[in-house]
Amino acid sequence: MPMNHIQTIADTTGADRSAAGIATTIGRLINHGTLEGGDRLPTVRALARSLDVSPSIVADAWRRLQHAGLLDTAGRRGSFVRARRRPNEPGRFWQVPVHPHTYRLDLSTGTPDPALLPPLGPALAALHDQPPVSSYLDQPMLPALAEVLDERWPFEPEALTIVNGAIDALDRVISTVVGYGDRVLVEDPGFPPILDMLELAGAELIPVPFVDGGLDPDALAAGLAAEPSLLILQPRAHNPTGWSHDAGRMERLADLLDGTEVFVIEDDHSGEVSGAPLYSLGTRMPDRVVHIRSFSKAYGPDLRLAAIGGAAPVVDAVVHRRQLGPAWSSRLLQNVLLNLLTDPATTEIVARAEAAYAERRSTLVDCLADHGIAVPGRSGFNLWLEVEDETNALIALSAGGIGAAPGSPFVVGNGGGSHLRLTVATVAGDFGELAAVIAQAASIPPGRRVGA
Repeated sequence: MPMNHIQTIADTTGADRSAAGIATTIGRLINHGTLEGGDRLPTVRALARSLDVSPSIVADAWRRLQHAGLLDTAGRRGSFVRARRRPNEPGRFWQVPVHPHTYRLDLSTGTPDPALLPPLGPALAALHDQPPVSSYLDQPMLPALAEVLDERWPFEPEALTIVNGAIDALDRVISTVVGYGDRVLVEDPGFPPILDMLELAGAELIPVPFVDGGLDPDALAAGLAAEPSLLILQPRAHNPTGWSHDAGRMERLADLLDGTEVFVIEDDHSGEVSGAPLYSLGTRMPDRVVHIRSFSKAYGPDLRLAAIGGAAPVVDAVVHRRQLGPAWSSRLLQNVLLNLLTDPATTEIVARAEAAYAERRSTLVDCLADHGIAVPGRSGFNLWLEVEDETNALIALSAGGIGAAPGSPFVVGNGGGSHLRLTVATVAGDFGELAAVIAQAASIPPGRRVGA
């Protein structure tokens, strides 16, 4: 039975017994863990008597707490502290990667093949001719890089900036636009770090199934009835399913979003090596979209760069907040990226890498089909593999020296069966042999001990 902390609240409430003061006291107790998720709060009248204040003051404090997302009401059952995950608790993301060098073939990583990345030597050498930047007050983004990105953006962005990779971009934009208790439409299955960020921000996740061709329009329409404030989606090379939105699907989604106030974050994590064309909701609603473009998979994770472009209020807020921290991403690395983006030889290397990833994915998919296993999606270098039992499949693959990512951290809702996510970016051996091993692991039913 959840506890009623009337005495705790009364003992810690100071001289300020206004609605704001009471709400601040309770908020502090929640943040410190004295009041935990599920704890029942006193009734308005009971706390008002204890604090010797008007019930209207306590009712106002309750409204403030509810607006901040710290309190849930359950009618006659009372009001309860809303459960939230604390920052030091392990999230979904930490269930996905395995320790490096654990397996002879690691399909869990989601990272590109180092052999397919363009060489950085020429771009680094070109820095010799770049004028030094010594001022903390220079623009955070190189004007020349901003010009190139502006020309290549999928819609005309109101503002652009550079941050330290796509995960950093997602974290900063989510921190800017998500308030505690906000309802957010998310892909199901989705990308675990995004789900972790939203849960830490105290958002309520509304899952929207990802089906053939992208986000399910009917499910999106149902989700919009809950009056969400935000939609986060991957426009192409969806991780983990591999589906990409075509122009028709994006138009259907835009039609549904038209007339709402829902803001959109687009995560184009694979960029030029996605294996599919890019279509953006920003072409229809540029003032309500922020598009994130990562350069890690095409040009190298150690560049640590991603661009954020779109609605000016959000992009400018990210820039202003960064001024109190890192302020800017290395302009030296920005110059390296600028050289890579404008070098014809590098463009050819990236195009060959995109073709290689597509071939590796389609080859393994075809080999799995020979074993009766159908894999969704047509882009990126991840496979969403349905299995009889997630744990048994992981153990069987591990016994064969193969690492894989469990599917459960990607799943938001309750259905969908058991899955694994496999990254095929570095697979270059016998696809037929690998498919046979995967198919055998996928077929082990629940309850059977692996190896028995």
